[in-house]
Amino acid sequence: MTLKVALAGAGAFGIKHLDGIENIDGVEVVSLVGRDLAKTQEVAQKYGIGHVTTDLAASLALKEVDAVILCTPTQMHASQSIQCLQAGKHVQVEIPLADSWKDAQAVVDLQRKTGLVAMCGHTRRFNPSHQFVHQKIRDGQYNIQQMDVQTFFFRRSNMNALGQPRSWTDHLLWHHAAHTVDLFAWQCGSPIVKANAVQGPIHAGLGIAMDMSIQLQAANGAICTLSLSFNNEGSLGTVFRYIGDTATYIARYDDLAQSSKEGKEEKIDVSKVAVSMNGIELQDREFFAAIEQGREPSASVAQVLPCYQVLHQLEQQLTA
Repeated sequence: MTLKVALAGAGAFGIKHLDGIENIDGVEVVSLVGRDLAKTQEVAQKYGIGHVTTDLAASLALKEVDAVILCTPTQMHASQSIQCLQAGKHVQVEIPLADSWKDAQAVVDLQRKTGLVAMCGHTRRFNPSHQFVHQKIRDGQYNIQQMDVQTFFFRRSNMNALGQPRSWTDHLLWHHAAHTVDLFAWQCGSPIVKANAVQGPIHAGLGIAMDMSIQLQAANGAICTLSLSFNNEGSLGTVFRYIGDTATYIARYDDLAQSSKEGKEEKIDVSKVAVSMNGIELQDREFFAAIEQGREPSASVAQVLPCYQVLHQLEQQLTA
């Protein structure tokens, strides 16, 4: 039986999901939702998607649609997740689940009521690099003492990952910090009990802080230092340094290296960690498998909810 999927958001990240789904058997994207009809039709034609619309409700009205993947602007995530669940559809929403603690809780409450699969795209849980470290921890071979993380971009205007104009404003705290806050607690297997943050000046045009520093501590004593910037001119993306009791690992998305005492990086082959080297594809595979098996997925909305409670606490500090 083929799982029929609707995808909302035909931009840079939506295309990453479409590319990943092409490698997954038993799944078909049957509807594509986008803000610009002409551009959405162009993407749909490339991927052989028959139904195109600018209205999510039109996709949800299709009886054949079993599940929805939301790659829409952050500010829509919670309300659209609720819309999908109310329509009886399983839903995977890209990170972040919401841009407020209240809205994140509302999604979790409705998921529990419906019993449908609801998952959030906390991709770092699925990247082979981070899975390698997680397996070491799970097998009792490694314990994190500290994580040092740098998330750097150059985004002084509303641009997406393809360098195209965005209709919405990205956010360091509710989007980019969410990756690390969740990953740190997940890798440590211990809840975050302390969290502090400071931020730089608010950008006059975008209305957001362009630089931020966050400190975290887990109940087991491990600590995390996270630096974020939209002002960085240089290499872009996130670098994760795992400092542990038996090794220091450096993760860059799907790649992993071990740091030697001499400061050299020795690349680790993570190609056998999972069935793919693509974190987005692995994330989608987990979503579809959870639907087929009738189980809770990793990065379910309930599992990632504590992350949004921490982000809420940090926001309270920053706006006090």
